[in-house]
Amino acid sequence: MNVKKTLVALAAVATFSAANAADKLSVAATPVPHAEILEFVKPMLAEQGVELDVKVFTDYVQPNIQVDQKRMDANFFQHKPYLDEFNAGRGTDLVTVTGVHVEPFGAYSSKIKSLDELKEGAVVAIPNDPTNGGRALLLLQQAGLIKLEDASKITATPRDIAENPKDLDFKELEAATLPRILNQVDMALINTNYALEAGLNPTEDALLIEGAESPYVNILVSRPDNKDSAAMQKLSGALTSQAVKDFILEKYEGAVVPAF
Repeated sequence: MNVKKTLVALAAVATFSAANAADKLSVAATPVPHAEILEFVKPMLAEQGVELDVKVFTDYVQPNIQVDQKRMDANFFQHKPYLDEFNAGRGTDLVTVTGVHVEPFGAYSSKIKSLDELKEGAVVAIPNDPTNGGRALLLLQQAGLIKLEDASKITATPRDIAENPKDLDFKELEAATLPRILNQVDMALINTNYALEAGLNPTEDALLIEGAESPYVNILVSRPDNKDSAAMQKLSGALTSQAVKDFILEKYEGAVVPAF
């Protein structure tokens, strides 16, 4: 083979390799339901020439850091209020690709069967991140248990409570730990993905739960530089397909609600 043919062959190999690399996507996700939904769409993407690599994380920080540092292409675990708060606090510039589903936030207890049984001075655990903690307090306000100084503040903390008739004692803890300490408190406000992982059924076990109209839609997140790539758009299309909608409705029976 002469030099010219060799260069042409090498260029073809390089082009082929680049095309293959562009058709691989690594996505960080929490186990339930995000990773399960991603595993469901893997065959759909494979048929479109996209190899999907799902990496499971159990916290709400590393998935964003991994994407920002270009160690992962995208993540799927959070809602936009959390993403906005993360970007503002960390100086990142992560962006929404598409909205997929809502996980109605709920209040759970191993000690009481209804909110009426919640005693004065009861210990209530909520997530310690601003958006999910605020979400918990808004839900408790909706139930009439507390009243916030600003009734619509999505990043409210216990310091923003104006009225607390039952003198509830709020404990702010990492969201992932809440199911594990459920027997140590009177009630805990738990994100549905962690509730599902712990074997809780939101539609049956929650003492209080958000409606399907919740604004906290879980989103596929990436960076500005890869948001519009062909592979990312194929993933976006798969996650908002009729097949995924049917999968969510059948598998989660109301604990996870399609948002498209």
